Amino acid sequence: MTHNRNVSVKDRDKPKMATSPGGTRISWGEDALIDMYSNSAGNGDESTPPRKVLRPRPRKSRRTRLIIISLSLLVVGIIAVAVPVALSASKKAAALNSGGSSSSGPTTGTSGSVIRMDDGTTFTYTNDFGGDWAANPAEPFALGGKAQAWSKRVGSEWDWGTDVARGVNLGGWLVTEPFIVPALYEKYVNSSAIKIVDEWTLSIAMGANLAQEMEEHYKTFITEQDFAAIAAAGLNWVRIPIGFWAIEAINDEPFLVGTSWTYFLKAIQWARKYGIRIFMDLHALPGSQNGWNHSGKAGSINFMNGVMGIANAQRTLTYLRILTEFASQDQYRDVVCVIGIVNEILWSAIGQVGVQSFYYGAYEAIRTATGIGAGKGPYMAIHEGFQGPAIWEGFLNGADRIALDQHPYLAFTYDYVSTLDQMAVKPCAWAIATNQSSKAFGVTLGGEFSTAINDCGLWLNGIGSTPGAPNCAQMDDWASYNATLIAGLKQVTLATMDALQNFFFWTWKIGNSTVLGTSSSPLWNYQLGLERGWIPKDPREAIGHCASVLNSSQIFDGTLPASATGVGPTTIDAAQTSLHTFPPTTLMPSFAGTQVGLLPTYTATGKVKTLFAPTFTAAPTAIVGTGWSNSADTALAYVPVAGCTYPDTWNAINASVPTTTCTG
Repeated sequence: MTHNRNVSVKDRDKPKMATSPGGTRISWGEDALIDMYSNSAGNGDESTPPRKVLRPRPRKSRRTRLIIISLSLLVVGIIAVAVPVALSASKKAAALNSGGSSSSGPTTGTSGSVIRMDDGTTFTYTNDFGGDWAANPAEPFALGGKAQAWSKRVGSEWDWGTDVARGVNLGGWLVTEPFIVPALYEKYVNSSAIKIVDEWTLSIAMGANLAQEMEEHYKTFITEQDFAAIAAAGLNWVRIPIGFWAIEAINDEPFLVGTSWTYFLKAIQWARKYGIRIFMDLHALPGSQNGWNHSGKAGSINFMNGVMGIANAQRTLTYLRILTEFASQDQYRDVVCVIGIVNEILWSAIGQVGVQSFYYGAYEAIRTATGIGAGKGPYMAIHEGFQGPAIWEGFLNGADRIALDQHPYLAFTYDYVSTLDQMAVKPCAWAIATNQSSKAFGVTLGGEFSTAINDCGLWLNGIGSTPGAPNCAQMDDWASYNATLIAGLKQVTLATMDALQNFFFWTWKIGNSTVLGTSSSPLWNYQLGLERGWIPKDPREAIGHCASVLNSSQIFDGTLPASATGVGPTTIDAAQTSLHTFPPTTLMPSFAGTQVGLLPTYTATGKVKTLFAPTFTAAPTAIVGTGWSNSADTALAYVPVAGCTYPDTWNAINASVPTTTCTG
């Protein structure tokens, strides 16, 4: 099927509108077509049965009888093939769910049904897009829900190039950020003896209350009802940031270990139920990949940079294997379809050699875990380092299922001069780059964007920061936006959605500030924008927007490079593998040449941890997996060399290189 992205409104899943004789617009969806055909004999009125007309029965000719017999044999043949296939699929589902308790059957529902959550509270599932939910307590890995009539049911294969991901981030949930969850931080900002700037310092300030308060945040900030609402908003994916402390923390790292993984498992169940797929993003890495608060610890960059840069990267490779092995299990791979190996790595500090070397090292680790080819575990997403998609053409050419993740933000262009109308045109320039990247590189995602046109918002740039934009008080007062402003902001949203095509808005919700008495940063809040009007009720409204703005655009026909989807040759060019070896021979800016060989590293001699699986009370013996998909992946974990004294892994930019040999 051909798709003219950003060129024509005739996209495959654009709402198809017809006009009835009375002038009413009618949306023809999957269910409507089924109803139309099923009622055709009754003239479309279910209350009126088809008229019966009695006619003499004609005699069948010999030729007609032979045709009927042939067709009958053909039908029997089809049934003979179809029944074993259906039974095979049934047996596979039964194998995953074996041991489940008896049930009255799958539990499903459509708009208007009442959902009871784990805490006993209820809400009404409302979905105006033909979606449904599906959850069978006795068979937790059965087919899931369908987010909308036009989105694929969870349990069927996602087809990049044909299927379109329209999603949101669940920012601030499992990796906290002050501007997203200000109330969580405000309790300690002015009362703690230490300066609170990130989750590291917040965790220290919470002290003995850490487990209780952080779990209360996980439990209440995002719930099952959010997943139902995301599907009802016309979205079919979520990107979930997660920190390495979902697996472990070492030395003096103060994070709450493991609890966030419990809630990620809940997210998998909720996503399956409501027909949503997950892009799991490793958002916070050991040592910090960018020095920003959402990396876990603000300050210096100690990932692929400085004395402990290589060691921190090695540790991350182990964590990526653990996450990938879990997600590649049959029970979870139809929900967790993409894994992001690093969020917003700071190219300007680490340099091209360091960034691309780590990416190749991660590729080797992940594809060793999954195997090569379609259906072998999740896609691997790499961040473009804020360099734009173009420079990535040819990188690891021939690699199996690598996706490029771009995060273009108008807010951080710091343009305080252009009018709103002028700002609303700018995102369409990203459409051409996205189309070209899709053709040349492969799956290209817009992992983050927002409606924000400036840096206004409480703590957007960190606790205590002051926005550079003028008139932020007006921009933050979202309740006073007039119709003209809302309409202009909606143009920004539509342009960005259309330009990025497979997009993930940052972020689904912004929590209230206890100081302001309301939420800040409104243009980063999808839920609020949906309610107030600068986010479209139906994201498909964005299709063709940039074509109408630019009058022309580059065409992407949906054809991705064969290796990008795992169906073609997946051998990386030899020139690329030799160019991007891990670890690299040089690092920027701290070291050059052979000095890298003197840096402390870890040794692959440790026991690999596995992530725990969920438990199901209604199916206590269901096969939930061991956490490890590929038994042939037997490499050990990177751990410190015994007897070595390492510099502080989070503060080693200018540390002295150990005099003793600390290399694995």
